[in-house]
Amino acid sequence: MSRKVSRLWAVLLFLVMAWSTWNATDYFPRNLHPTVNTPEISFLASLHGFLMKHAEISWKVSVDSPGIAVHGEGIDRSPGSIPTSPPTLNIYVYEMPAKFTTDLLWLFHNSLDQTVNLTSNGSPVHRLIQQHSVDFWLFSDLMTREDKRLLKTFRRVSHQEQADVYYVPFFTTIPFFLLSRVQSRTLYREAVKWITRQAAWQRSGGRDHVLAVHHPWSMKSHRRFLKSAIWLLSDLDSSGNWYHSFFSGEFFVEYNVTMYKEGEVSLEKDVIMPYVANVDACDDNCLATSKPSRKTLLFFQGRIVRGSAGKVRSRLAAVLRDEKERIVFQEGFSGAEGKATAQHGMRSSVFCLSPAGDTPSSARLFDAIVSGCIPVVVSDELELPFEGILDYRQVALFVPAARAAQKGWLVAHLRNKTPQDVAAMQQRLAQYGRHFRYGTPAQPLGPEDLTWRMVAGKLQSVRLHIRRSQRLVEGALGTCNCQCTRANSTATRL
Repeated sequence: MSRKVSRLWAVLLFLVMAWSTWNATDYFPRNLHPTVNTPEISFLASLHGFLMKHAEISWKVSVDSPGIAVHGEGIDRSPGSIPTSPPTLNIYVYEMPAKFTTDLLWLFHNSLDQTVNLTSNGSPVHRLIQQHSVDFWLFSDLMTREDKRLLKTFRRVSHQEQADVYYVPFFTTIPFFLLSRVQSRTLYREAVKWITRQAAWQRSGGRDHVLAVHHPWSMKSHRRFLKSAIWLLSDLDSSGNWYHSFFSGEFFVEYNVTMYKEGEVSLEKDVIMPYVANVDACDDNCLATSKPSRKTLLFFQGRIVRGSAGKVRSRLAAVLRDEKERIVFQEGFSGAEGKATAQHGMRSSVFCLSPAGDTPSSARLFDAIVSGCIPVVVSDELELPFEGILDYRQVALFVPAARAAQKGWLVAHLRNKTPQDVAAMQQRLAQYGRHFRYGTPAQPLGPEDLTWRMVAGKLQSVRLHIRRSQRLVEGALGTCNCQCTRANSTATRL
């Protein structure tokens, strides 16, 4: 009896703590003096702290390292000049008008209480903005003093001619959700005009510019004007096509609309970044204490009725709901209670199901990783963040949708995993969590760091296309642009 009472108190305490961290009005910094070991990982707290600290943004680079090696396009012009070692990535941050940058951050910050209950496609708007807030985390770190920043893989430079790449600090997701359609389209149009008028853009055709377009619907009608830039995306399928869908309240409606036009996105040009996790990260102590309590074999909580590739969720529901032993497959719900239930479920499970949604990816994959729950990915067209650096086969299982939907197959597949295999994956998963935790300050090998490493890996290709386009004479055949890239088909599928 006493054991049951203790468990009840533990659950109640967890829910109270979860509510306090999820409460929409709790956007004041909980960690005013973060250190290397204790970064602030709350988006709301980091945003508030950033805005309070940078009420008047200083765009001037506060510390310029003397004698920096310049390898930016248009500077290193000596014939045959090749750096003897890979240089630190030199980033120039455009000083855009406030309406594209801090005004949007303030809009989100100041409207939180009034708009916290808004939904889009059945999901809370502010949660969607937060899980696509990669632009904020990058911008916050870029604006940090050089001598205070922990990341050493890049350097922010004060002169455009020193730059390898140009970062465009436009927060593209916020206007889509918090402005009217007319207002957002006007702002997108003005941003495109401002960006494409820059001398650096016109010189390179935008190929060395970096822009976060993380939410798949942000800037949709204006992206074609910026398609030559390096985009920071949430994912892209092998064909580059996504579809939009929503539940009308009575039936499911799907728009058969191409999300990305031909030539807009590719693995060669763009970088995929992870969603910001919706649950609190399970640290080393949490992972150690939760390991004995992981009694559930497979856990899923989320919206079951989805469109496009996400239709696999309904098929999975049909075959898994009859599995009673150690299987949890349930409809999700929003708010603090939904987050607490999902977080508790992931920390109590060995495997967490991550099926496709309206798009090939979902934040659930990264929720599972930071919770120490081995992801079971059922999304045939998924592309993953930083796959040039990380090997996801070490920490996740990838299952073809056709097999997963066969009655009994998925559960049998998981139960066939030996305890040794599971323990090895859990151990590696504990090391992988750091790659998906955004924070202030940004941590070495965190998602911000790996993003710039991926961008740096594209520099040779970027320079090839810039220099080639600049030297071709008028009327030359075979003029190349982004549309000459192939579809993202890199291997024969299982």
